[in-house]
This record gives sequence, C-alpha cells and structure tokens, in this order.
Amino acid sequence: MPEKVVVIGSGPAGWAACIYTSRANLEPLCFEGAISEENRLQGTLPLGQLALTTEVENYPGFPAGNLESYLDGSIDKSKRQYMAPHLGHGVSGPELMELMRQQSVNFGTKVVTDDVVDVDFSTHPFKITRANGESVEALSVIIATGARANYLGLESENRFKNMGVSACAVCDGAMPRFRNHPLVVVGGGDSAMEEANYLTKFASKVYIIHRRDEFRASKIMAERALANEKIEVKWNSVVEEVLGDDEKGVTGVRIRSTVDESQTEDLDASGYFAAIGHTPNTNFLKGQIETNDKGFIEWKIPFRTNTNVEGVFAAGDVADDNYKQAITAAGSGCMAALDAERWLVEKGFE
Repeated sequence: MPEKVVVIGSGPAGWAACIYTSRANLEPLCFEGAISEENRLQGTLPLGQLALTTEVENYPGFPAGNLESYLDGSIDKSKRQYMAPHLGHGVSGPELMELMRQQSVNFGTKVVTDDVVDVDFSTHPFKITRANGESVEALSVIIATGARANYLGLESENRFKNMGVSACAVCDGAMPRFRNHPLVVVGGGDSAMEEANYLTKFASKVYIIHRRDEFRASKIMAERALANEKIEVKWNSVVEEVLGDDEKGVTGVRIRSTVDESQTEDLDASGYFAAIGHTPNTNFLKGQIETNDKGFIEWKIPFRTNTNVEGVFAAGDVADDNYKQAITAAGSGCMAALDAERWLVEKGFE
C-alpha cells in the first residue's frame, strides 16, 4: 500500500507538516536525512539548519529560563542523553528541533533516517527512492528539504561557525556577543546590504567586504548602505581568513586586496556574516519540480504550497528565497500539510 503522505526533510517545515498530517490520521512517513560526513560538510544533516545554531531568541514560546526539566521529560531518553546541557538562554536550535521531532513521533509519524536520492513524479502513486536503494510509493509528497547557506569555503569559517560566524543577521544579530562590537558582512548583493543595515542596530561598526569596486545590489539598497554612518565598505577585497580562538571565537578577519594581492589588512570584529546567498536542496528532484531563477521551488497557486506537479507540495526554505526564518518555515509546513490533506480528500484517497 502506498503511503498517504511522505515528508522529505526534517527542519521546522518538515516537522510542522508531520505534526499536522499525523493529527489528521494520515500516518506520514518522514525521511529526515542521513547522518553522514557528506551531509555534515554541506550542512544538510537531520533536523535542518536550526540544529547548527546555538541560542534561538526569536521563536515564540521560548523565553529565557530553565527548560532543563521540561527537556528531560519531553524528549526520548535515547536522544536526550546525547544533547548538550541547557544553557538557560531561551531554547537552543538543537533543543527546539528535537522537541519538534519528538512531538511528531508522539502523534505517530514514522521516521526514516536516510536521504532521498531519487523521485519519480511522472506516475501516480509517486515513487520515492532512498539512499540504500529501497523505494516507497506515496499518494502525496511534501518537500521540505530547506536551503543551505553559501560560504566562501575557508577552513576558518567552518571552525568558528556558531562562535561568531553566521549566515543570518536576523537570526543572530541581536546576540550579546555582537552588541556594541564591530562586525563584518561579506557580499555585494541586496542580501548583504540588508544584513549590513540590520546589523547596525546592534554593532558599533559594520564592515562590508566586497571583491569589486561597485555593488551588484539594486541602486536603492546600495545607496541606503553607503549612506549609513556605521557602515564602512572595503572595496576590491576578499576575506583570506577568519581570525579568532577557541575561547573568544571570532576576533577579526584578514582581508586581501584584489588589486594588489600583496596587500592585506586585519580588521577587529566579533562577528562574521556571510551574505552570499543560499542553495536550495533540490538536486534529488532532477528538474521535475519547477523553480524560480534562484533555484527555489515555485508555489503555482497564490498563498498555497502547490507545486507544478499535482499532489506534490513544498514548504520551508526550499520554497522561500525571501524570509528564511524558522517561524515562517514552520508556518508553511502547516500550510503544506493542510493543502495535502485537502487534496487527498478531494481526490478520494482518504
């Protein structure tokens, strides 16, 4: 028998979709991804990007406080024993994702810890193939595989992730380590301008590092950044190394001129923000689902999560090139679940 709903992905969108479809007695099957070195290196391990962050201060319902006993009583002991101690600052990314996962399991979600490597949406029921070669059939599919942040690929970037290296100013900019300190933003597009302007709310100074002598951002966004007294642009420059230590985390960056490669400069900074875009995790779809010019899945019906394939829905950052927040991802996961449920009823599959 085919599965009524298969959810691919395990971030806030995936687990929200699982919670809603489980409560609708659709018995969803969730492919949360594989625990592998390849996934670790590209930032696509189970539980999504949020599991790679520390404090989460902007997800409603988790004010600062001691969640220790709640976590102990809510999360399965086999998983809880491997989690870091709760630090008291609201909720951490891994804690929030484990709570979402446990809530899904409590309602009856079936979880498979493996990657989906191939799908066939040309026939119905759909065929979903996992990394071990086994396949399942599905009456409906919710794609919630997220998007991974692009980095420069420096070893020092990876070393200091969650220790001052970030790819989301809105998520992390208000944290104490960044307040009243100089920060660095890498990029030259609209995202970099927006991130830099946002960070000036908290930072003493923001450096924008750009490899050329003009921004590729829209004129209005570039002018806004250049007019901000707290922003200084380092033109014709690239980041050569993120500086820091294990105790303090990021303490600065070393930049190199693209005009005279012998010229370097060290900038003091407590934070480094990569603003060079995101890559949606859609390779396994092999072009069967329509995307926009940035590669993100397109919703084909306004305010609905329907894709171009009837019975296939998309939620979270894989279909969001604008907000990229945990709360918006979870909200669209709920939407996809309701859209899938209503579609199944309409087609007489329930």
